[in-house]
Amino acid sequence: MKIFCIGRNYADHAKEMGSEVPDEPVIFMKPKSALLQTHTPFYYPEFTNELHYECELVLRVSKNGKYIQEKHAGNYYNGITVGIDFTARDIQDELKKKGLPWEKAKAFDNSAAVGKFIEITPALNKKNINFSFKKNKELVQKANSAEMIFSFDKIVANISNYFSINIGDLIFTGTPAGVGECVVGDELEAFLENDSLLAMEIK
Repeated sequence: MKIFCIGRNYADHAKEMGSEVPDEPVIFMKPKSALLQTHTPFYYPEFTNELHYECELVLRVSKNGKYIQEKHAGNYYNGITVGIDFTARDIQDELKKKGLPWEKAKAFDNSAAVGKFIEITPALNKKNINFSFKKNKELVQKANSAEMIFSFDKIVANISNYFSINIGDLIFTGTPAGVGECVVGDELEAFLENDSLLAMEIK
């Protein structure tokens, strides 16, 4: 199982991070060990002093594929949920300044939390999905899939040009503006439309 992640897929988030809006999907990956298992507590990592949340829509791959055309990409995923891409921002900033890879800041154990998956049906308008994120019951992130720079299908097609996708792979499709710090004791909750699909506490 692989975890693909897309960076800077919302213009407002790229702006808040001081980054350029990309011309094609920015792809990075997390290892299988990054997935926070269901009912497993999340402990604040000892190596960071600035842990950030990034709420995202997450796709579940349902079919093996390679070199997928965008018009067929919708046949390769069948589930959607909300997830949190945890980031050690201080570590990331240090590595960026040195021009070094930043897997240590993004791909550490349990850095990918995902909620309960919802089956994608023809009735679901993939270009109009609302999602939101609350920290300690306060709304801190809110967006709609229509705001993504690259659509689900374009993301899947682009990833498949470089990597085979396999059943069970996960695709984090990017976070909107509003990312921020979380600390021990914070309660985090992510919603797809009005349904709470992910709730957790920082231990």
